[in-house]
Amino acid sequence: MDPTVASVTVEMNGTAAELLVKLMAELGTQDSMGVLSRALGMLDQAVAARRSGRRLGVYDPETQRFMDLVV
Repeated sequence: MDPTVASVTVEMNGTAAELLVKLMAELGTQDSMGVLSRALGMLDQAVAARRSGRRLGVYDPETQRFMDLVV
């Protein structure tokens, strides 16, 4: 990423805030920006994969099923 890009302030609705707090608890962190950065990074990868005709998802070796991430 470009280090010259300035920080921005993000306002989110209650649903997004609840999801962020839930993810922070599940990951055992107080770093909300770290969680948001990881989530946006995953979305960026999914969009790039779709754009190039690839798939991004989760593979369950137990059931041998591949589930695409929905973008």
